[in-house]
Amino acid sequence: MSDIDLNLLLALDMLLAECSVTRAAQRLSLSTSAMSRTLTRLRAVTGDPLLVRAGRGLVPTPRAMELRDQVHELTRNARVILRPQISNVDIASVEGTFTIRASQSFMAWLSGPLVTAVAQLAPRMCLRFEARPQKDAQSLREGMVDLDIGLLGTSAPEIRTRFLFHDAYVGVVRVGHPILASKHVTAEHFAAFNHVVALQEGSAIEPLNNKLESSGLRRKITVVVPGYPDAIRIACRSELIAVVPRSCLDSARLDGSSLELISFELPVRLPRFQISAMWHPRMDADPVHRCLRNCIISLCQEAYPSTLDPIPSTRKG
Repeated sequence: MSDIDLNLLLALDMLLAECSVTRAAQRLSLSTSAMSRTLTRLRAVTGDPLLVRAGRGLVPTPRAMELRDQVHELTRNARVILRPQISNVDIASVEGTFTIRASQSFMAWLSGPLVTAVAQLAPRMCLRFEARPQKDAQSLREGMVDLDIGLLGTSAPEIRTRFLFHDAYVGVVRVGHPILASKHVTAEHFAAFNHVVALQEGSAIEPLNNKLESSGLRRKITVVVPGYPDAIRIACRSELIAVVPRSCLDSARLDGSSLELISFELPVRLPRFQISAMWHPRMDADPVHRCLRNCIISLCQEAYPSTLDPIPSTRKG
């Protein structure tokens, strides 16, 4: 067995799961060139091309399709075998990596306090943060992510969840914006100005758009950005209006943006939404995972008390 590199199994698992050298490299925190070299080694070891070019992408060969489930089962079993089974864990002495998937705004505001809290509890643990581009359970199922923080949206019935806090959408503009001349922002006022929209928004505020359209109005979108923090930065330095979750204003405090922003109630009241922590049930009883997730959950609940009802506006007057 000394001539077999078992690390190739993990690389093969990722390559067959993603059918992409670039995405497999990202999931293993490797460079694309390193993963490409690994694919070359795998082709030599197996005697099969494994992944071949089809247009702009890669498709698995018949041999790769035969191997996919077997390789995934082997790597999953290896992780279970090599994970220490400890009942009364000394969390301060545990070494390892705990991966958290969360939104950009969450990481901007709470990653600092979270790192401090975990460092005090488990100084030998490494926290790894990943962006949360979509709501899926596959990374939790595969053990690539330990804790997912955000909106519920996965269709996986087995995923465990814990409520963290309620949030709500508000409008934000720079201090002195013309829309603030009126005491109350009407739908007509709201639609009269240009807007910056975050791709994160997705379909979350469709009720607002539908209500405006039913009145013959619509948002004039002139700028589209990846996330809410980007929308906040643009809104505080322009005439544009942004619609963001109330919790994002906390992250704006870090760079001083909140000093230049005024939030206001939207002309259409949108329902509050729930932010939760999610994890796979196989980690439910793991003492290290349980200790770390309880620490993180407590910190989130303290930072955003669920008693905040209604969510206040920072607008004066």
